Amino acid sequence: MNVSSTLLAPLVIPRSEHSISRAAISPNALKVLYRLKEAGYQGFLVGGAVRDLLLGQRPKDFDVATNALPEDVRRLFRNCRLIGRRFRLAHVFFGNEIIEVATFRATAAPEREDAEDGDADAEAAGGGDEVRGGDEGEAEGRHEPDVDDAAEFSPPSDSEHRAFDPRGRILRDNIYGTIEEDVWRRDFAANGLYYNIEDFSIWDFVDGVRDIKERRLRLIGDPETRYREDPVRMLRAVRFAAKLDFSIEPNTEQPIKRLAYLLDGVPPARLFDEVLKLFLSGFGAKAYRLLQQYGLFEHLFPQSAAAFALAPYAYAGEMLERGLENTDERIAADKPVTPTFLFAVLLWSAVLRELNERQAGPSPDLALLMQACDTVLRTQQSRVAIPRRFAIPMRELLMLQPKFNRRSGVKSLSLLQHPRFRAAFDFLLLRAQVGVADPELAKWWTDIQVLPQEERVALVQARPAEPAAEGSAAPGRRRRRRRRGGAARS
Repeated sequence: MNVSSTLLAPLVIPRSEHSISRAAISPNALKVLYRLKEAGYQGFLVGGAVRDLLLGQRPKDFDVATNALPEDVRRLFRNCRLIGRRFRLAHVFFGNEIIEVATFRATAAPEREDAEDGDADAEAAGGGDEVRGGDEGEAEGRHEPDVDDAAEFSPPSDSEHRAFDPRGRILRDNIYGTIEEDVWRRDFAANGLYYNIEDFSIWDFVDGVRDIKERRLRLIGDPETRYREDPVRMLRAVRFAAKLDFSIEPNTEQPIKRLAYLLDGVPPARLFDEVLKLFLSGFGAKAYRLLQQYGLFEHLFPQSAAAFALAPYAYAGEMLERGLENTDERIAADKPVTPTFLFAVLLWSAVLRELNERQAGPSPDLALLMQACDTVLRTQQSRVAIPRRFAIPMRELLMLQPKFNRRSGVKSLSLLQHPRFRAAFDFLLLRAQVGVADPELAKWWTDIQVLPQEERVALVQARPAEPAAEGSAAPGRRRRRRRRGGAARS
């Protein structure tokens, strides 16, 4: 499908022929749509919301497209703020819910989820408290970059409307157009549907309804061109395929491996957001397998991918899959998850490799382990930026692993009071599952947590003295036999 400048009439599907009911749409989204309509503007529910409603799922976000300019939307809603430099958007606030309103665009600009992340850049720079929890299975989060608190904004000059980088990636696009033009900026046909508040019909320009029925992902336009415009679309293809259990249409799939290197030029803060969506949305294990299949993982976590290819650290790939499966189960059970644990599992093999290159003996020195963590984190920031509020706890979690080896003396019980104990303990269990930590060690720390304090003290005092907590067996190989009283492998 070559979009060029050809405008097509949509297939209009009347209310009687589709399953979307207003009862399933956010009341706040309906308020926005109706006010736009009453003011004489077009108002459409768009993108993933329409797709999910047709699939019988509850959308996480309800986004709106309109022919009203951003400043027009601002005048209609007092609870509205204008955001963005690359793509000017209006956010209408209703308590904790944000309805995003985008003006129809004339050219192939990325969809809302591909918008800039000025906030993410600030996050990557540091600060902030640790946050737990994935949201509603998609972990998308909204950013509010470049908020304009003035009543209106000044449109850019013609020379500022559109910009591309040397690889063809869109850097800025604020040229407004019609709905017939706007559809071509959408990424996948399944996301290119418009629900019209005027008569509750669905407008389908790109055969997206059929794609949803056939559960397939198909890019709108020439796949190579669209990936070059925005390489993150390759990650979105993986994410939607994993989330929706869709297949990727052959022409859409074919260029991915060849163009995977384009991810190297995407801002690291933006890739941080995409990684959270891939791995903390309830389908992380499947997304990881698809990332590996299409050669994308190595461009997100090159140090880990390189370690996985080496025999001493090959187990870490299995460890990552198990960790992601556990995370998917927690999200399905509505339990909290944290990026801290995710990045610890993602980078563990790279940290071990770096540590082993710094020392000759089998017993890691905690100072060297800290240096290895810091080196890996610094290098990783050039690909996927990890904010300090996750990087620092991640380092603490990994630094606690050798300390689990000490089980004698009352001082060993202080580990139970460490603020990172629970996450570090879960990490120990994961290591035991793949055979690189002593199962007896994992069981001992499991059991001691439920004992009364007096019994804990008696238990550790009855154990013979052990080497310092820093000692542990070589971290790079699976255990071949159980060791009693000694340290587990890292």
